[in-house]
Amino acid sequence: MTASDGYLLDNQQAEAGRRFDALSALFDPTTFRHIENLGIGPGWRCWEVGAGGPSVVSWLAKKVGPTGRVLATDIDTSWAVSAARPPIQIRTHDVGTEEPPGERFDLVHARLVLVHVPDRERALQSMIKALRPGGRLLIEDADPALQPLICPDEYGPEQQLANRLRQGFRTLLADRGADLSYGRRLPRLLREAGLRQVEADAYFPIASPACAALEAATIRQIRDRLVAAGLATDEEIDRHLSHVASGTMDLATAPLISAWGRKG
Repeated sequence: MTASDGYLLDNQQAEAGRRFDALSALFDPTTFRHIENLGIGPGWRCWEVGAGGPSVVSWLAKKVGPTGRVLATDIDTSWAVSAARPPIQIRTHDVGTEEPPGERFDLVHARLVLVHVPDRERALQSMIKALRPGGRLLIEDADPALQPLICPDEYGPEQQLANRLRQGFRTLLADRGADLSYGRRLPRLLREAGLRQVEADAYFPIASPACAALEAATIRQIRDRLVAAGLATDEEIDRHLSHVASGTMDLATAPLISAWGRKG
């Protein structure tokens, strides 16, 4: 993530913690499975880029143990108070504009970060540069253009309103430089960057309670901007939040595409 005023989902907003919790519920099992498969163990040195909430860094710390190190960076580290204890170190850092940390890492991981970074190419090269020879890179990012709907089963006015608000959210993201089709390019980008043994998969949750929690927190976080841009009215947003709270809507997320490879 960058320090640009254009970043839509500010970590200091009141709803950010609820978004972190929902994202953890949705995507931590996928992230943990991939990192386990990459062979993480005691003594590993890990860099968690754009760490957001504490769930991934806390899990990494248990895996690497007291002989390992977990460096968690973000442009806003206010979330990190509860996680800042050995072997976790917290640092304010902008992966899109600053040089990487000086040491070589066994694992570098970023989730839902690069889609928001204007200079994505520089950020990706920075993460690869920080790897030791043989180190693993895992990048996980959304592809909202691949599946743009919050309600894939659009059978009534409630679902139509939800999808229209989701389109408004995507418009705000694009206006701030987000690349809404970035996720699908990750395997190619990792190969072109020289990584070996590149693989990828995608996860697409539907009808999880965490999808509803994420949607409610996101809409509340961007509410004023949706209204100011003429993309929704306060009445429409209130109606949509009521529909979400009812528990009767089958909500989805954009696919999370995970791509990984090894530095030669």
